[in-house]
Amino acid sequence: MLKSFIIGALVFLIFGCSYPVVIKMEYYFSARSWWCFAVMGVIALLDSLVMESNYASIFLGVLAAVNFWAISEIFEQRERVKRGWYPKRPDSKD
Repeated sequence: MLKSFIIGALVFLIFGCSYPVVIKMEYYFSARSWWCFAVMGVIALLDSLVMESNYASIFLGVLAAVNFWAISEIFEQRERVKRGWYPKRPDSKD
């Protein structure tokens, strides 16, 4: 029971921390930084497949899923900036 709660809390924290990262990446590096999330996702996915610890494997699998989710989210963040919901970087060329 406690292990399930810990895993759930970990998933919640990973998702909660990733959204501000997506916002900052889009602000400072634009949506062209999507490949960073792809690389981190592939690395986490491959690591999760070879981990012997179930908890480390779960953590890395969730981290991979969040990074793949962030790829689509960074393009949606670009649209939110265009709508004026988030500030645009002053020296941005977009």
